[in-house]
Amino acid sequence: MCYRKSPSCLFLLLSIIALLPRTALTAEIPSPFSPGTPYTAKKSEPVTHDVEFSVIVTPPYHCKVLKVWVPVPQSDAAQQIDDSQFTTFPEKVKPQISSEPVYGNRFAYFEFHDPHGAQIITHRFRAQVWNLNWQLEPEAVETVSNWPDQFAPYLTPQSIEDQQQFQQVLKQIGKATEKQRPGLMQAMSWIDQNLTYDHINASLQADANHALSQRRGHCSDYHGLCATLGRAMGYPTRVTYGLSLYPKNSPSHCKMEAFLPPYGWVSFDISETQKLVKSIQSSNDFTPQQQRSLTTAARQRLRSGFRENSWLLLTRGTDYELAPPASKPVRIVRTAYVEADGVALPEPDPANSSQREFSWMTSHRYTADRPFKKPFKDLSTLSSD
Repeated sequence: MCYRKSPSCLFLLLSIIALLPRTALTAEIPSPFSPGTPYTAKKSEPVTHDVEFSVIVTPPYHCKVLKVWVPVPQSDAAQQIDDSQFTTFPEKVKPQISSEPVYGNRFAYFEFHDPHGAQIITHRFRAQVWNLNWQLEPEAVETVSNWPDQFAPYLTPQSIEDQQQFQQVLKQIGKATEKQRPGLMQAMSWIDQNLTYDHINASLQADANHALSQRRGHCSDYHGLCATLGRAMGYPTRVTYGLSLYPKNSPSHCKMEAFLPPYGWVSFDISETQKLVKSIQSSNDFTPQQQRSLTTAARQRLRSGFRENSWLLLTRGTDYELAPPASKPVRIVRTAYVEADGVALPEPDPANSSQREFSWMTSHRYTADRPFKKPFKDLSTLSSD
């Protein structure tokens, strides 16, 4: 280069740089934080699951156009997806694969014209999934006063109907102990102490308003409210939906992620931890001291960030347009979104014992390459975390 041969050439180069607009100098400098930052958790105990997942849709009589969107899991630092293949029966329809622009969720879109009887969409794929342990230390979480613009979708709280009650909850959570732990940890504790798990009185929509007014709900209500509380306190959060990769009535399960520097996105499961703690405390198999020890271990695992190798991520985020667009934006997508002649079909909750009518349903079969433990059922997993 010329400056190696002539000092005057170096001076000229520096003078030109000094005259450049500041935007030209900073355009290539990346932000220290980005929503696309890969997970930084410690990975362990990978399990490979062969998945066969079907959505069975019964369209209304004389339906003209049946539209179905099925989430497509993606590979990332926590899971590797291979051999993905869709089939339909009895009509043969090829899917359109698209990504929505806000969170990057991918969907397989199917359009059936003049369907007669139930239509079955089956997705077969292989997923390698890891246990993730963030080993988060609350006192190490950094405070960010000005988040980059890319975090805007993760910082806008859900519109709250009862603002007075919401502000009272925020006041109860308080900031008195933030020197010891982030306020988000306090929000999780408040939800654990004030919400009751209930499949019948649930929104199926990660609805903070339902959780706040009813103080009941299932996993998405727990995490929808916690995400909204977190955003109100300045923490980027997102609801995540996925599949539990073992036999159960309702295959879908929801978690919450928060972006906590320097750890990045960290996964939390408040509802499953609460159910685990209640089973420990109601068991006659343990002494009071053992109950206290196991309860402490379960809550510590929650606060330190954990995601199991038997859960597969499908979608992230709330309130977005599907790809291609549906008749209206969706709040969340659990296992599928279905419209008949432009009207959304009711979403089933197969874990609701009082529900008897279903417009569509899912069936699922998972085959793992080796045995694995269910961390919210098997107490032996607490001793190793």
